[in-house]
Amino acid sequence: MAEQRLTVVGIGADGWSGLAEPSRDALREAEVLLGGPRQLDLLPGPADGGVVGERRAWPSPLVPAIPGILDELAGRRVAVLASGDPMFFGIGATLARIAGPDRLRVLAHPSSVALACARLGWSSEQVSVLSVVGRPLDAVRRALAPGARLVVLSAGAGSPSEIAEMLTGAGWGGSGLSVLERLGAPDERTVTGTAAGWRGDADPLNVVAVECVPDAGLAPFGETPGLPDDAYDHDGQLTKREVRAVTLAHLAPRPGELLWDVGAGSGSIGVEWMRAHRGCTAIAVESRPERAERVAANAATLGVPGLRVVTGAAPDALAGLPEPDVVFVGGGLTRDGVLDACLAALRPGGRLVANAVTVQTEAMLAAAHAEHGGDLVRVQVARAEPVGRGGHFHGWRPGMPVTIWSLTREAVT
Repeated sequence: MAEQRLTVVGIGADGWSGLAEPSRDALREAEVLLGGPRQLDLLPGPADGGVVGERRAWPSPLVPAIPGILDELAGRRVAVLASGDPMFFGIGATLARIAGPDRLRVLAHPSSVALACARLGWSSEQVSVLSVVGRPLDAVRRALAPGARLVVLSAGAGSPSEIAEMLTGAGWGGSGLSVLERLGAPDERTVTGTAAGWRGDADPLNVVAVECVPDAGLAPFGETPGLPDDAYDHDGQLTKREVRAVTLAHLAPRPGELLWDVGAGSGSIGVEWMRAHRGCTAIAVESRPERAERVAANAATLGVPGLRVVTGAAPDALAGLPEPDVVFVGGGLTRDGVLDACLAALRPGGRLVANAVTVQTEAMLAAAHAEHGGDLVRVQVARAEPVGRGGHFHGWRPGMPVTIWSLTREAVT
């Protein structure tokens, strides 16, 4: 792409009248104006003191077309229209990634989230912001918590009803909903109700504000690793709660890191890795198709539908996957080449954690520890269960011990 400066101008539903003079000047000076049809229609023509440049609507799909469009317009004064704050879930962030931030001049406008918080009297720093524009609706589930306030960027007229239906089905039907339509426009409107009682669509230009209220009897999940075992649909192939919490402590999720969950079973490790931070990503590799489907379903139910599921057996299924920062091996250790492939895939500073239950897999981890170093930990959990016919007494029933091997890439020789 040829070097050129791009001016990105945020605009609200109030259109030209809501723009500051520097934004108006930038648009008047532009030879070409890029934007969505709705945004371009907000601009007056030269007879009304508006813009004189050529108006061009973005094509669909947008992102793959951007480099070619910018090359075509090299040397011309280009202004890009964005809804609200261009750098907040907007085209500005996309252009910065593709063209580089040094080529952008950004003239921001209040975002729809800022306007929504202003209308509702909500403190912006205490609000969780999510988007369902081109993103799975199930991601909203991750933010549900008693008393939490969410602002959801809508994908269109049907989003409020879809959000209300999801909330009701998940046990949050009493949550308050405020649908704020055409924020900043003269015909702005706010409709309020509850998720369970919501009916009908809204104006396509809307955001949805949610005040989370759990239904009676619902026990919302906590934030720390070690969700209850019954949070997962599984066939018995599940890293149990206490061992899962210890395993996640060894994996040590950090924002921006990618995990390979090899031999994913029900997907619990990958799911809780992604629940640790919205910047954490994971790929679950599972050889059995029915389990792979279960992994995807568990991820959606628990609010991390972005978990990628690869159906296939390691090590072959690992070929071509993005380089991981961290690898967890929960199954398939005895298959030839699995552990070696996982070690080889780690980037410098990367971490590997492997769990073993059987004598054979434990011996493999002991040998790996002897060769490569790292740490070996054995965890065993006992649960109190009724003893005798009457069930008045309880005894400890131990589970199978689990051996955990962990190391960093620097420890590999």
